[in-house]
Amino acid sequence: MIPRPQPIDRLHTALSRSPLVLLVGPRQCGKTTLAREFVREDSANYFDLEDPVSLARLDQPMTALETLRGLVVIDEVQRRPDLFPILRVLADRRDAPAQFLILGSASGDLLRQSSESLAGRVEHLTLGGFQLSEVGTDQSGTLWLRGGLPRSYLASSDAASHQWRKDFIQTLLERDMPQWGARVPAVALHRFWTMLAHYHGQTWNAAAPARALDVSASTTRHYLDLLTDAFMIRQLQPYYANIAKRQVKAPKIYLRDSGLLHQLLAIRTEGELMNHPSLGASWEGFVIEQLLTWLQPEEAFFWSTHQGAEIDLVLRQNGRWLGVECKRTDAPRLTRSIRIALDDLKLERVIIVYPGQKSYALDAQVHVVPLRLLGSAPEAVAQFCLDPSDEAK
Repeated sequence: MIPRPQPIDRLHTALSRSPLVLLVGPRQCGKTTLAREFVREDSANYFDLEDPVSLARLDQPMTALETLRGLVVIDEVQRRPDLFPILRVLADRRDAPAQFLILGSASGDLLRQSSESLAGRVEHLTLGGFQLSEVGTDQSGTLWLRGGLPRSYLASSDAASHQWRKDFIQTLLERDMPQWGARVPAVALHRFWTMLAHYHGQTWNAAAPARALDVSASTTRHYLDLLTDAFMIRQLQPYYANIAKRQVKAPKIYLRDSGLLHQLLAIRTEGELMNHPSLGASWEGFVIEQLLTWLQPEEAFFWSTHQGAEIDLVLRQNGRWLGVECKRTDAPRLTRSIRIALDDLKLERVIIVYPGQKSYALDAQVHVVPLRLLGSAPEAVAQFCLDPSDEAK
């Protein structure tokens, strides 16, 4: 059992101020395990909507839920969207005898329904797989290769992890997606997902996948949104600055879990990863997910111009703007792109994350930070990134 203090703390905070908390994330990322830290599985307050017994208990949902007290957990709530209006009524009771923690594995319709039915009553949290700060810096290579989904990361061998991820992809496409209402052949979606793996870290262009699959551009956009809603894909949106340069306006596409990326690229071992053409893009996506999960910024973008200037991440927190570059090099340098980004975007600072061991400054506003600090001292990195005061330095 790997402790997950940060998600637990965030969940405690959310429950302290909201009558309903919606915890979403990909299948098998640990949502159920986290919820059981708060309510035991055999408690009358626990409902797993993949369990026929729990479904039977909720045949008359108002009757089943209105007498409960304390924290009530409803797992896989996307299977019963009709519960949202009832939860609104229960949350509005004057004495508020119960709170509700609801878990879901698909974000699109689920978040839209919760926003419509539970507006002003629900707080949203997102849970991903294991983070470097949870497994430790000495396990960074394993986490990168296998990804953060617990059963993949904790597998007895790389071969066992590879097989688990293969089965995970098949189950998601053949069972889960149809249950969530996706009317797309599993074979077509698998082919599209594999193509996305080769576009990992690149700006989205629907034309090439559409031609390869012999479908329309709007169809590939639909496929992309399905995988995004399932937390398999991150569409990192572009940042628009009020400058004269022509800026890229299409999102960048990342597979959120590095292990699933490697599975779709047929990478089985660390040696194969080190010799793969997608090595740099894979490492970039891995670092971006680590940073976004730990820092939880208010907004996150990338920035790129048609003249060649770009920066991997542009983050806003507390009204401040930070740039992040991910460089898999031994000694990152201050590039022309970084100088342009500092001037054009008015960034307060830029950090360059790299796989080395030492932190050092390239400029008053540009600092190089080792990836290992995300595992050994993530709070210090968060303070350094988001607080530009001299004390934070």
